[in-house]
Amino acid sequence: MTTHSTRVRIVGEEYTIRSDVPPEVTRAIAAHVDAAIRKVLESPAITDPGKAAILAAMSITDELFRERAAQADLAEEMRGMSSELRRWLPPGKRGEQTG
Repeated sequence: MTTHSTRVRIVGEEYTIRSDVPPEVTRAIAAHVDAAIRKVLESPAITDPGKAAILAAMSITDELFRERAAQADLAEEMRGMSSELRRWLPPGKRGEQTG
């Protein structure tokens, strides 16, 4: 795999990220992290960048978990629809074992 070095800026700090993903993906991820940290820092109660980074990581992880749950729900719904549609197919087309 090709390793890319990409410079990004997160909350005013510059980082060089080495990754096997294309630089535009790394930049998009960094922009998302930067936005999440800046959103946390909008709260007057949070001034420590380290604490803001942890809270932003928690928020991003919450997004990930919610998306995974939504994906699992959708997959289950699709399995149900597939079973329902299979009933309408002729027996030879249902993918069932005959014998």
